[in-house]
Amino acid sequence: MSTDLNGKRVAFLVTDGFEQVELTGPRDALQQCGAVVDILSDKQGSVRGWNHDKPADEFAVDTTFEAANLDLYDALVLPGGVQNSDTIRLIPGAQKLVKSHAAAGRPLAVICHGGWLLVSCGLVEGKRMTSYKTLQDDIRNAGGNWVDEEVVVDGNLITSRQPDDIPAFNEALIKALKG
Repeated sequence: MSTDLNGKRVAFLVTDGFEQVELTGPRDALQQCGAVVDILSDKQGSVRGWNHDKPADEFAVDTTFEAANLDLYDALVLPGGVQNSDTIRLIPGAQKLVKSHAAAGRPLAVICHGGWLLVSCGLVEGKRMTSYKTLQDDIRNAGGNWVDEEVVVDGNLITSRQPDDIPAFNEALIKALKG
Protein backbone atom coordinates (compact mmCIF):
# COMPACT_ATOMS: atom_id res chain seq x y z
CA MET A 1 0.00 0.00 0.00
CA SER A 2 1.29 3.41 -0.99
CA THR A 3 1.07 6.39 1.32
CA ASP A 4 1.18 9.00 -1.44
CA LEU A 5 -2.28 10.30 -0.50
CA ASN A 6 -2.07 10.12 3.30
CA GLY A 7 -3.98 13.08 4.71
CA LYS A 8 -6.20 13.39 1.62
CA ARG A 9 -9.95 12.90 1.85
CA VAL A 10 -12.28 12.30 -1.09
CA ALA A 11 -16.09 12.38 -1.21
CA PHE A 12 -18.15 10.27 -3.61
CA LEU A 13 -21.58 11.81 -4.26
CA VAL A 14 -24.21 9.18 -5.10
CA THR A 15 -27.84 8.18 -4.80
CA ASP A 16 -29.37 4.74 -5.30
CA GLY A 17 -28.63 3.35 -8.74
CA PHE A 18 -25.02 4.46 -9.20
CA GLU A 19 -22.81 2.28 -11.40
CA GLN A 20 -21.10 0.23 -8.70
CA VAL A 21 -17.72 -0.23 -10.39
CA GLU A 22 -17.51 3.54 -10.92
CA LEU A 23 -17.45 3.89 -7.13
CA THR A 24 -15.49 0.78 -6.12
CA GLY A 25 -12.74 1.09 -8.76
CA PRO A 26 -11.70 4.67 -7.89
CA ARG A 27 -12.40 4.16 -4.16
CA ASP A 28 -10.11 1.13 -3.98
CA ALA A 29 -7.32 2.90 -5.91
CA LEU A 30 -7.55 5.95 -3.64
CA GLN A 31 -7.56 3.86 -0.47
CA GLN A 32 -4.56 1.86 -1.69
CA CYS A 33 -2.69 5.18 -1.88
CA GLY A 34 -3.69 6.13 1.67
CA ALA A 35 -6.67 8.44 1.03
CA VAL A 36 -9.79 8.42 3.19
CA VAL A 37 -12.98 8.00 1.16
CA ASP A 38 -16.49 9.02 2.26
CA ILE A 39 -19.80 8.27 0.59
CA LEU A 40 -22.25 11.19 0.59
CA SER A 41 -25.90 10.87 -0.36
CA ASP A 42 -29.26 12.57 0.00
CA LYS A 43 -30.25 10.22 2.81
CA GLN A 44 -28.66 8.53 5.80
CA GLY A 45 -28.25 4.77 6.00
CA SER A 46 -27.15 3.10 2.80
CA VAL A 47 -27.26 3.40 -0.97
CA ARG A 48 -27.47 0.61 -3.53
CA GLY A 49 -25.12 0.30 -6.44
CA TRP A 50 -26.05 -1.24 -9.76
CA ASN A 51 -24.20 -3.43 -12.22
CA HIS A 52 -25.46 -1.75 -15.37
CA ASP A 53 -29.20 -2.55 -15.18
CA LYS A 54 -29.27 -4.93 -12.19
CA PRO A 55 -29.27 -4.05 -8.48
CA ALA A 56 -25.96 -4.83 -6.75
CA ASP A 57 -24.47 -4.14 -3.31
CA GLU A 58 -25.41 -1.68 -0.58
CA PHE A 59 -22.88 0.82 0.76
CA ALA A 60 -23.01 2.72 4.05
CA VAL A 61 -23.50 6.48 3.73
CA ASP A 62 -20.98 8.49 5.77
CA THR A 63 -22.94 11.75 5.69
CA THR A 64 -25.68 13.50 3.77
CA PHE A 65 -25.26 16.24 1.19
CA GLU A 66 -26.87 18.71 3.58
CA ALA A 67 -24.64 17.79 6.55
CA ALA A 68 -21.36 17.52 4.64
CA ASN A 69 -18.49 19.85 5.52
CA LEU A 70 -16.97 20.64 2.13
CA ASP A 71 -13.73 21.88 3.71
CA LEU A 72 -12.89 18.28 4.65
CA TYR A 73 -12.60 17.13 1.04
CA ASP A 74 -9.65 17.47 -1.28
CA ALA A 75 -11.65 16.07 -4.22
CA LEU A 76 -15.19 15.11 -5.21
CA VAL A 77 -16.01 12.11 -7.40
CA LEU A 78 -19.28 11.76 -9.31
CA PRO A 79 -19.84 8.16 -10.42
CA GLY A 80 -22.39 7.58 -13.15
CA GLY A 81 -25.24 5.17 -13.56
CA VAL A 82 -28.32 6.42 -15.39
CA GLN A 83 -30.69 6.19 -12.41
CA ASN A 84 -28.24 7.84 -9.99
CA SER A 85 -27.24 10.59 -12.40
CA ASP A 86 -30.79 11.45 -13.42
CA THR A 87 -31.79 11.70 -9.73
CA ILE A 88 -28.77 13.49 -8.23
CA ARG A 89 -28.79 16.28 -10.79
CA LEU A 90 -32.04 17.63 -9.29
CA ILE A 91 -30.98 17.54 -5.62
CA PRO A 92 -30.18 21.06 -4.36
CA GLY A 93 -27.73 19.79 -1.73
CA ALA A 94 -25.68 17.90 -4.32
CA GLN A 95 -25.70 20.90 -6.66
CA LYS A 96 -24.55 23.18 -3.85
CA LEU A 97 -21.63 20.89 -2.95
CA VAL A 98 -20.48 20.55 -6.55
CA LYS A 99 -20.73 24.28 -7.28
CA SER A 100 -18.86 25.20 -4.08
CA HIS A 101 -16.17 22.60 -4.68
CA ALA A 102 -15.67 23.74 -8.28
CA ALA A 103 -15.44 27.37 -7.14
CA ALA A 104 -12.74 26.37 -4.64
CA GLY A 105 -10.63 24.98 -7.49
CA ARG A 106 -10.28 21.48 -6.08
CA PRO A 107 -10.29 18.31 -8.23
CA LEU A 108 -13.73 17.27 -9.46
CA ALA A 109 -13.69 13.83 -11.08
CA VAL A 110 -16.69 12.69 -13.12
CA ILE A 111 -17.28 9.44 -14.96
CA CYS A 112 -19.90 8.24 -17.43
CA HIS A 113 -23.38 9.73 -16.80
CA GLY A 114 -22.09 11.73 -13.80
CA GLY A 115 -21.67 14.70 -16.14
CA TRP A 116 -25.41 15.36 -15.99
CA LEU A 117 -24.94 16.95 -12.57
CA LEU A 118 -22.36 19.34 -14.04
CA VAL A 119 -24.81 20.29 -16.79
CA SER A 120 -27.53 20.99 -14.21
CA CYS A 121 -25.06 23.06 -12.14
CA GLY A 122 -24.08 25.19 -15.15
CA LEU A 123 -20.44 24.06 -14.92
CA VAL A 124 -19.69 22.74 -18.41
CA GLU A 125 -19.62 25.95 -20.47
CA GLY A 126 -16.20 26.34 -22.04
CA LYS A 127 -14.95 23.06 -20.56
CA ARG A 128 -13.29 20.32 -22.59
CA MET A 129 -14.66 17.04 -21.29
CA THR A 130 -15.88 13.55 -22.05
CA SER A 131 -18.68 11.34 -20.76
CA TYR A 132 -20.72 8.37 -21.82
CA LYS A 133 -21.52 8.98 -25.49
CA THR A 134 -25.24 9.59 -24.91
CA LEU A 135 -24.47 12.77 -22.94
CA GLN A 136 -22.50 14.48 -25.71
CA ASP A 137 -25.49 16.51 -26.97
CA ASP A 138 -26.34 17.65 -23.42
CA ILE A 139 -22.76 18.75 -22.83
CA ARG A 140 -22.46 20.52 -26.17
CA ASN A 141 -25.86 22.22 -25.72
CA ALA A 142 -24.63 23.48 -22.33
CA GLY A 143 -21.57 25.03 -23.97
CA GLY A 144 -19.03 22.29 -23.32
CA ASN A 145 -16.52 20.87 -25.78
CA TRP A 146 -17.30 17.12 -25.73
CA VAL A 147 -14.55 14.77 -26.97
CA ASP A 148 -14.41 10.98 -27.24
CA GLU A 149 -11.30 10.22 -25.17
CA GLU A 150 -10.49 7.83 -22.32
CA VAL A 151 -9.82 10.61 -19.83
CA VAL A 152 -9.86 14.39 -20.20
CA VAL A 153 -8.33 16.85 -17.75
CA ASP A 154 -9.37 20.50 -18.05
CA GLY A 155 -8.00 22.44 -15.11
CA ASN A 156 -9.37 20.72 -12.00
CA LEU A 157 -12.06 18.84 -13.94
CA ILE A 158 -11.31 15.18 -14.71
CA THR A 159 -13.79 13.25 -16.87
CA SER A 160 -13.99 9.74 -18.32
CA ARG A 161 -16.46 7.92 -20.56
CA GLN A 162 -17.25 4.54 -19.00
CA PRO A 163 -16.11 1.70 -16.73
CA ASP A 164 -13.42 0.57 -19.21
CA ASP A 165 -11.70 3.93 -18.63
CA ILE A 166 -11.42 3.55 -14.84
CA PRO A 167 -7.66 2.80 -14.80
CA ALA A 168 -6.89 6.04 -16.71
CA PHE A 169 -9.49 7.91 -14.61
CA ASN A 170 -7.85 6.68 -11.39
CA GLU A 171 -4.39 7.67 -12.61
CA ALA A 172 -5.53 11.21 -13.46
CA LEU A 173 -7.37 11.61 -10.13
CA ILE A 174 -4.43 10.37 -8.08
CA LYS A 175 -2.06 12.65 -10.01
CA ALA A 176 -4.34 15.64 -9.33
CA LEU A 177 -4.48 14.84 -5.61
CA LYS A 178 -0.71 14.54 -5.39
CA GLY A 179 -0.52 18.08 -6.76
